[in-house]
Amino acid sequence: MPRPGGSATIAALQIRQRVGPLQNISGCCMLALKLISPFGSPMRTQPHTPLYPIFVSLAGIHCLVVGLGQVGQRKLSGLLACDPASVLVLDLAEPMANGAEAAALLQDPRVRFERRSCAQADLQGRALVFAATGSAAENSRIAALCAAAGILCNSASNPAEGCFQVPAVARHAQLAAALSTGGASPALARRWKGELQQWLEPRSRMAALMGRLRPLVLALGEDTGHNTRLFRRLADSPLQQWLEENDLENCLRCLQAELPPALHADIAELLHDLP
Repeated sequence: MPRPGGSATIAALQIRQRVGPLQNISGCCMLALKLISPFGSPMRTQPHTPLYPIFVSLAGIHCLVVGLGQVGQRKLSGLLACDPASVLVLDLAEPMANGAEAAALLQDPRVRFERRSCAQADLQGRALVFAATGSAAENSRIAALCAAAGILCNSASNPAEGCFQVPAVARHAQLAAALSTGGASPALARRWKGELQQWLEPRSRMAALMGRLRPLVLALGEDTGHNTRLFRRLADSPLQQWLEENDLENCLRCLQAELPPALHADIAELLHDLP
């Protein structure tokens, strides 16, 4: 067990698929990596307690972004990419004062902009808040309001004042890898994001295949233990390497050997047009 403040790595893998049999995938496969800095110290920016990695659906969620500078624009853009119900954006400046990109983001119908500071009433009904103003004192005030109201808040100026951090995210097809250094080094997070991007690319076909296969296997009605053993055998097999090499002949043989006969007729379509 790593001691508090020592080095530790926490990984979580979530695969969410919304697919009918042999249909194109509409879902996501995400890998979250949380690196706790080994430089043990009582600094608030490096908490002893590790953060809990989680992927959250923003469907039906109302958010608040305070501050529309470069940081606020990144937060707003990231939120809109995940389709929240709405985002209230507050800033003391006119939108064009923050550039054309900021003004363009505010054209999204899910966004409402108001030129003013944040009030306690703005938190009502909001599940996620981003304090991204250019004032550390103002961000601290917003974070304190959120803490008192039990609302999740991210503070741009001092991550320890909020209760969650936004990781660097690498994406390829339906795969996404999110990585955080726990505030120790955003520069390293940026570098490793690029490395993760390269790591994801050759694995997207395997994820797509498993996403297509899973509902077909579950529809056979076998017990959970049986299905778990099947999926693990496939995950541990050379199937991923053969998919990367586009060796469909070996892929076909592998699936015929591992899958129940009831699914053999589906194998060709399972392998067809993988990303």
